[in-house]
Amino acid sequence: MVSVPAGTFTMGSHEGPTDERPAHQVNLAAFSIDRLAVTNAQFAEFLNAVGSRNKQGERLYDFDDADARIHQQGSRWSADQGYANHPVVEATWSGARNYCAWRGKRLPNEAEWEKAARGTDGRKYPWGDMPPDRTRAHFSARFNETAPVEEFPAGSSPYGAVGMAGNTWEWVSSAYRPYPFDAHDGREDLQSGPVRGTRGGGHDSSADEITTTQRGRYLSRNPAAGHHNIGFRCAR
Repeated sequence: MVSVPAGTFTMGSHEGPTDERPAHQVNLAAFSIDRLAVTNAQFAEFLNAVGSRNKQGERLYDFDDADARIHQQGSRWSADQGYANHPVVEATWSGARNYCAWRGKRLPNEAEWEKAARGTDGRKYPWGDMPPDRTRAHFSARFNETAPVEEFPAGSSPYGAVGMAGNTWEWVSSAYRPYPFDAHDGREDLQSGPVRGTRGGGHDSSADEITTTQRGRYLSRNPAAGHHNIGFRCAR
């Protein structure tokens, strides 16, 4: 994990899409966030430990979707050959929430995710304001064409988190609600139900969709289902 210090940062944008507005100040306590997105191999370990549904009967992973990259071999779940170190896709929001808890962590809220990606200097991308290229991020790729999670260190955030632009969108704990962000207005209720935030853009996103403020307003993201372009990382 990488450490993000306490303090205030600017969340959102005055110039972006309407769901990114208004830009506003958010003060956060110190926290840590995974340096890399959770991989198929790591999520397979979780499925082997707990199964594909939780005690509430919620589906944790859409293993029967054609885009899944984890399958059962006999009684064991394992990542498909060649995809072990790619970001997990097809994990539901409940699956992401429960995986992080299983690791003794939690999902980051939306403000934490943005600060970890953006820092305090208002940068457009995790690495700064330079346009994205193939050394910094995985974007504008074919459907379900993910890349290994550690492949783009040149695109690291100010705190050293890798892959926070492109490859997969990432679930956050927060419900997808209008700004300004307020962690105490009910959006951090962790019961299943509301549509959740997703951040960072995916492998099939354009350059405009992998900015640090992008919220994925047109992204398909039923939280009870997994998706071919949504993964996650954990915080603590």
